Amino acid sequence: MSVIPLPRAASAVPLAVAVDRFLDRFRSDPGTRTTYAETLARLVALVGDRFATGDLTPEIYEAVMAHWDERAANTWNKHLSALNSFAAYARRQDWLTADPGRRLERRKVTRDRDKALPRARLERLFTDGRFPLRERVLWRMAYETCARADELLQLDVPDLDLEFRRGRVGEKGGDNAYVHWETPTARLLPRLLQGRITGPVFLADRRAPTSGKRAPALADIDPTTGRGWLSCPRAEYLFKTASKLHDPHGKGYTLHQLRHSGLKHLAEKGRSAPSYRPSSGTSTWGRWATT
Repeated sequence: MSVIPLPRAASAVPLAVAVDRFLDRFRSDPGTRTTYAETLARLVALVGDRFATGDLTPEIYEAVMAHWDERAANTWNKHLSALNSFAAYARRQDWLTADPGRRLERRKVTRDRDKALPRARLERLFTDGRFPLRERVLWRMAYETCARADELLQLDVPDLDLEFRRGRVGEKGGDNAYVHWETPTARLLPRLLQGRITGPVFLADRRAPTSGKRAPALADIDPTTGRGWLSCPRAEYLFKTASKLHDPHGKGYTLHQLRHSGLKHLAEKGRSAPSYRPSSGTSTWGRWATT
């Protein structure tokens, strides 16, 4: 005589208990635990901590995700992943018989950092007198040379060849290369340097440390002010903040976008392939001449 098992009823395990057990699995990963806890706290707040886990439905999951409808795709996807991970765990424990997240789909992420910026908008940014000369020279040079910001920020005054509009930078791997700029940068550089013949091209806001591991070489310090190189994080922050004023969406841009824009606009001018050389560590093409 064969025995046919009856279908198992949905679990009556309280949602708060199920969530706690799920989060306990991430004790050694506090970052993931915190992310998941934020999402699941909204789920518990919506239906109550005594709600039966087995009674979760697609409508409940949709109501939870509605809280992030206006947020970026990355944020939406992060919270959806948390809900889906919890549902998968609950189903493995036989607390759920169906997937409450089956109607929800991940959103396509648009990589804003790879979008080229319009020339006219960049020109307004480069010529905006509200921003210091140091920043405007750096932005213009990054756009015209298509070089990485960290490479330009480590330029010292002796690395510049003002006559031929080029500067010698150190690439990843230890090689040296020349980056070339155009007339607008060439006109601004003498104003920025003010006759200096040593020290960093782009000076930091504060004096450099004189001892310890962070102390730069004497050749990398301006002897008059004691300041060293402007840091890449600081330069990135300043560009992001300033460019918000020229971004219709008010988000601001990245220095990577500035470089990407320069590359795209060069290609639109019909630059031939021999004029480009791949920059170390990336598939993006840059306008370089190797020493």
